[in-house]
Amino acid sequence: MKILITNDDGVTSKGIKALNDAVKDLGETMVVAPARQQSGVGHAITLMKPLRAMPTKIDDDTEAYAVTGTPTDCVILGSKNLMKGEPDLVLSGINVGENLARSITTSGTLGATFEAAYFGIPAIAVSIQVNHEDIKFKDGVESVDYSFAEKIVRKLVKKIIDHGMPEGVNILNLNIPANPVSDEIVQVKLANKMYDTDVEKRIDPYGHPYYWIVGGLIMEEDGDTDVHTLRVQNKSTLTALSTDMTTDVDLSKWLE
Repeated sequence: MKILITNDDGVTSKGIKALNDAVKDLGETMVVAPARQQSGVGHAITLMKPLRAMPTKIDDDTEAYAVTGTPTDCVILGSKNLMKGEPDLVLSGINVGENLARSITTSGTLGATFEAAYFGIPAIAVSIQVNHEDIKFKDGVESVDYSFAEKIVRKLVKKIIDHGMPEGVNILNLNIPANPVSDEIVQVKLANKMYDTDVEKRIDPYGHPYYWIVGGLIMEEDGDTDVHTLRVQNKSTLTALSTDMTTDVDLSKWLE
């Protein structure tokens, strides 16, 4: 099995090394990741400037490519050029910070998996909850313990190798709790929101206003959602996603 590994935290992230460590003996892996932090870029693609894929090495001397673009760019370059033939599986992560609720559309981690799915390649997005929000966007964070996440990822990848993806599923969105109570993986639906989003207006030293998007964590949601299961029950969550975003609604009367 050929496995393409990417992320949105950048090629220097400890999470991408952990993801490669979890599966490198299960197939032929290649790491292709953004050269720098790309959190929040969603499914963005680079069209108006050239891309570079620079050979580099991650911490354990594993060869990798650092791409001057987005996670989506990394999947395209890896699948269509850098690998010999398209991968059989794309893994994105391990993201520092959970990716929950319907706001996953803003996630670069998920953006990479959607691009893989459009190519017909099964994909898993992997994110880990952190206890301190301030470490989410720092390069090379070492204070996160990925050992439990590696075990859970490996379990899922083995399942795909043995049985393939579940029918009708293109992407699996996996979130790992910071303090797991068991190794159970719970299938859940997406919550409505993972943050209460707001905007702070501030004034720069020259008296000009600027704006900062902020948000507080949502802890309580319906019991069968990813937010509740991860943040309240401290269990790993798995949400099955499809690229078919068509809503099964008859618009004929509305259009009359």
